[in-house]
Amino acid sequence: MSAPTLHSHIGHGAEHAKAHHGKPKLAVWKFASCDGCQLSLLNCEDELLAVAGAVDIAYFPEATRAVVEGPYDVSLVEGSVTTPEEIERIQHVREVSRKVITIGACATAGGIQALRNFGDVAEFRSIVYAHPEYLSTLSRSTPISAHVSVDFQLRGCPIDKGQLLEVLAAAIQGRKPRIPSYSVCVECKRRGTVCVAVATGTPCLGPVTQAGCGALCPAFSRGCYGCFGPQDTPNTASLAERLRVLGMSEVEVMRIYRTFNAASEPFRRESERHERLVEEGVAP
Repeated sequence: MSAPTLHSHIGHGAEHAKAHHGKPKLAVWKFASCDGCQLSLLNCEDELLAVAGAVDIAYFPEATRAVVEGPYDVSLVEGSVTTPEEIERIQHVREVSRKVITIGACATAGGIQALRNFGDVAEFRSIVYAHPEYLSTLSRSTPISAHVSVDFQLRGCPIDKGQLLEVLAAAIQGRKPRIPSYSVCVECKRRGTVCVAVATGTPCLGPVTQAGCGALCPAFSRGCYGCFGPQDTPNTASLAERLRVLGMSEVEVMRIYRTFNAASEPFRRESERHERLVEEGVAP
């Protein structure tokens, strides 16, 4: 998406908002995360100028120390909820925000840290930290939507900057974002990438993963890792059987569904199914 196009799209919505209460106020919040999705916004380069011209970046600690008090028209939230304090904080964010948009796998599905959901957090703390008694943490890493209502969820680990700009433009204009919900396989076909699962027997989550990355990994002869989470109608069980045919064990199938979006409902169910098969001794 080019800067002039973005500027014209956002600018139209901004002029409408300006007629009512000035520039729309944008806030960017961080919870438990690596900051990668916030950096996607900063990496917009020329497009960021159009964003800055269309909105008032009121709160964004990653980019500026300036703070404009809310309420905010749009809040972008990165990261999952992992501590009791964060539950209170996200409720405050919801109260001061007209629209809340979660960005990235952590905010939309609990992120890689949701692997704690399948283990014993107390055991992890005792092994990793010298004084675990000083830590205040929850036993589960949960998405923002588990605690407050959200207006849109933008997937990815990290998110795609083009999709982020589209979501921002849509939020300002008051329309639904045009974000695809089909699988990565469609992106492979569009760019002419040979199917790695069919051609080389490489395990790939593309058939059950939402598009958004441009089929980056398959373009380099690697299987999709599911960075954008489940597509709208994922047949995870059928793909799992195909992965077994390609030589993966039940443990390996379980693990491939436990990466960036381990706690997303379709991936969680499938990984737990294979975990049970291993525990019951049904499969290796």
